[in-house]
Amino acid sequence: MRRIGIDVGGTNTDAVLIEDGKVAGAVKAPTSADVTGGILDSLKRLAATGALAGKRIDGVMIGTTHFINAVVQRRHLTKVGALRLGMPASASLPPFCDWPEDLAALVRGGVWMVEGGHEYDGRPFMPLDVVAVANAAREMKALGLKAVAISSIFSPLDPSHEREAAAIVARELPDASITLSSDLGRIGLLERENAGLLNAGLAELARDTIAAFERSIRESGIEAALYITQNDGTVVEAAQARRLPVYSFASGATNSMRGGAYLSGLDDAMVIDVGGTTTDVGQLRNGFPREANSVVKVGGVRTLFRMPDLTSIGLGGGSHVVLDPIKVGPVSVGYRLLQEGVAFGGSQLTTSDIAIASGRLGIGERSRVAHLDAATCARVFAECKRMIEETVDRMKTEAGPVPLVAVGGGAFLVSDELEGVSRVVRVAHGDCANAVGAAIAQVSGECDQIFRDLTRVAAIAQASDIAADRAVAAGADRATLKTIETEDMPIAYLPGNAVRVRVRVVGDVADRGGL
Repeated sequence: MRRIGIDVGGTNTDAVLIEDGKVAGAVKAPTSADVTGGILDSLKRLAATGALAGKRIDGVMIGTTHFINAVVQRRHLTKVGALRLGMPASASLPPFCDWPEDLAALVRGGVWMVEGGHEYDGRPFMPLDVVAVANAAREMKALGLKAVAISSIFSPLDPSHEREAAAIVARELPDASITLSSDLGRIGLLERENAGLLNAGLAELARDTIAAFERSIRESGIEAALYITQNDGTVVEAAQARRLPVYSFASGATNSMRGGAYLSGLDDAMVIDVGGTTTDVGQLRNGFPREANSVVKVGGVRTLFRMPDLTSIGLGGGSHVVLDPIKVGPVSVGYRLLQEGVAFGGSQLTTSDIAIASGRLGIGERSRVAHLDAATCARVFAECKRMIEETVDRMKTEAGPVPLVAVGGGAFLVSDELEGVSRVVRVAHGDCANAVGAAIAQVSGECDQIFRDLTRVAAIAQASDIAADRAVAAGADRATLKTIETEDMPIAYLPGNAVRVRVRVVGDVADRGGL
């Protein structure tokens, strides 16, 4: 099996070739403003190493921050028609009600609330008002909307009203991208609806970005299927990622965690990924990132869907350094390090300059930072150490010391001895761990649903079947599927022996040839 893994970061675009379970080639290229230029450059550099010569590539796995950056930076977002099925309840809290106003102004294309939805026990709350849905769809068409997000009360229990409404909207707007909240989130209406609205707002960007990725692969002369990394450390086929781009949020950090697990051989450990701008800290469980169980804010919007449990701080290889008093980050020169860093002829003092002056890093011109004495460097590194220790301590789930896998291009900022850490593990190719994690990723399927009138065993079995089918639809080989997480919780306030079951399965990427 030969796969290329690519991770598009804020500073560098990394590319690796994994062949027979080993890293056969690894390169870095500066991230370009248009993203695809950096991907093409990285593929050309990888080819120049000779690692690809005459070899059939089974898949190209790309991880990108493009979609979450669009939300955070308020760019490239599509106007969305928000259709909620739940009247007369929920009228006081309409869609977008808890969004930052600047982001809502960019995404809100109109709000339509009609009768429909279900009760907490699965009974219809109100019959779906199909006439009102059709009228809403016609109004959306008149406004020229191309993206629609449909949410319904308690749709994770019964998504039938959302699906029926989607069919009606599709008849009126055959070219529209339609997102159903039941495909994304969990029980909370507003948070689940928010995830659907964000996903719909990224529809056009996802289509154009993934098409550009496919074009980059073709132009590089590689014939292989394209996969996009997800925020649980797995990948999906490009078509699925185009439909649900929000699942790529935070995928860069999870790629690094999966890559750290693969390169270190540790399935249970803390991982710290130090990039050019930020440092992410998370925990591995069974080789996969621990998932957040609470509300996660994305660009100021409350969401409740599958996201990794991470803490990020403004510390990286390009972080600005102030010497009196000592201050590191959160501002960074990012991909402009080679132009703005002191050791490269610029005027901005960065953590990389400190590392070069102390001999930790062998790049740039050390003579340009000769004025930084050992005591000054030690004070800066002590501040970095304090920031890292506090962050790791916040993410630990046990009191005793734990192993810490240090990866990323800025891992030189991680001290060998840290409070609360049993040992710091450094790995070969750790600076490209994100691309390694993308290349070795499997495909996942998840079911998080409430079942009624079933025994616990039957509910888990049904959830497992649903998760397996979703994994296969995302590109997994059914014969390789295995369950990595099962959780069930009886819900006392629901009738019918109700139980919430969450099952997650992973499997190897199915061999489906080239593009």
